[in-house]
Amino acid sequence: MPDVTPLRRSLDALSMFFVGRVTLSDTLLRVAMLARDAVPAADFVGLTMMGGERPATTVFTDPRSPDIDEAQYQADKGPCLDAFRTGEIRMIRSTERDVMWPEFSAACLVHDIHSTLSLPLAVGEERLGALNTYSTMEDGFDGDAIDLAVLFASQAAIVLANARAYWDARSLGEQLSESIQSRAVIEQAKGVIMGSMRCTSEQAFAYLVQQSQHTNTKLRYVAQDIVDDVSRRRDGSNAR
Repeated sequence: MPDVTPLRRSLDALSMFFVGRVTLSDTLLRVAMLARDAVPAADFVGLTMMGGERPATTVFTDPRSPDIDEAQYQADKGPCLDAFRTGEIRMIRSTERDVMWPEFSAACLVHDIHSTLSLPLAVGEERLGALNTYSTMEDGFDGDAIDLAVLFASQAAIVLANARAYWDARSLGEQLSESIQSRAVIEQAKGVIMGSMRCTSEQAFAYLVQQSQHTNTKLRYVAQDIVDDVSRRRDGSNAR
């Protein structure tokens, strides 16, 4: 029977992890560290995630991880990429004898890695990335280790999905808040222009756009400068 104590500790830590308390990057790193502790024979762990249009090892517990993974990203093939793309487990029992991903295995050997285990991080049909474990032992991941890794990866994927949803929602909220604030400043600036130039709302807005284009400055910053200038003059007048 496998020793489930490290797994249980890691799962307990995951269950108590509040995603809004730290950044998404910190959440990913915490998952990687807990995975290293949970999976027998895992000397270090990295997470393959999509960075824009290109996959990347976004977090890792050892700097060898991104160095190794870069070989598969350059070749566009490797166990981590396969796990992410197919949603299936990929394992190399011996990087010395591997013929399926020669570029990746060669990079592993340079860093004294002799076996690897890559698992998809997915919730339902949504694939978030891949959990990649590396061992200095040949055939380091037996059936028990794989079972434990699968259990951990399934729970870790839920944490990552929740974290990403939280930060996406927070980012959207901040964007909406910024948009509302920008509109308010623009309306204030239009009021100042209408009062000083005796023009319509449409003409005031056109003036703001013209100034924005002329100075190559975002519209909201032009508006903010106008509002701030009025405030400074008012404060100066009150001081006298």
